[in-house]
Amino acid sequence: MTDIKTARTIVGAIGNVIAFGLYSAPIPTMVKICKMKSVAEFKPDPYIATVINCMMWAFYGLPFVTPDNILVITNNGVGLAMELVYVIIFFTFATSPVRKKITIAIVIEVLFMAVVVFCTLYFLHTTKQRSMLVGILCIIFNVIMYAAPLTAMAQVIKTKSVKYMPFSLSLANFMNGAIWIVYSCLKFDLYILIPNVLGCLSGTIQLILYAIYYKTTNWKDDDEDNENSNSNAEIEHSQA
Repeated sequence: MTDIKTARTIVGAIGNVIAFGLYSAPIPTMVKICKMKSVAEFKPDPYIATVINCMMWAFYGLPFVTPDNILVITNNGVGLAMELVYVIIFFTFATSPVRKKITIAIVIEVLFMAVVVFCTLYFLHTTKQRSMLVGILCIIFNVIMYAAPLTAMAQVIKTKSVKYMPFSLSLANFMNGAIWIVYSCLKFDLYILIPNVLGCLSGTIQLILYAIYYKTTNWKDDDEDNENSNSNAEIEHSQA
């Protein structure tokens, strides 16, 4: 049991490092926004979506919801902090309509999260019941977020170009899913396993597409394209 616990801690720590790399992907975009003092054509949607996802997973990892998941809290706690910084940067340099959109979205997310926390703690009295409710909600949010990579993959097939699907992010998505699959199996957790199986599968398909369409990709003028793809690709990765 001690060996399994140690192995799980090591695997979870590696997962935290990989996830941090994914959370850091939009930093070049944020630097560009700050320099331009404008969000230009960049969209806040990926960061807003990841905020609620991180909040939900961080809540799932709390000991009174699911015991022995401290690394799930650290992973998503760091992610939540970084996403909020991105949202604040977007809000600072966005136009009034975009600011209104961001404000409404964040308020809705906070209210929804408050309802989930209240219902979980007030109506459910065992960790089994609580982990089931919150775990199912986490899976639902992850499945919704997979619309982003599906769109990107469809674009790759249509254009026969992987310019908008960076290899490093595809590989990181695959590794992130794989490492959290191992984590969930060491002490079986279905709610962590399911979204990361999907995430690993998504990463695998992206890598296959990258191998198929790499040679047919036009890499000219790709700096700006990569910044756009980095800013939106982060939403693809599964959580744990």
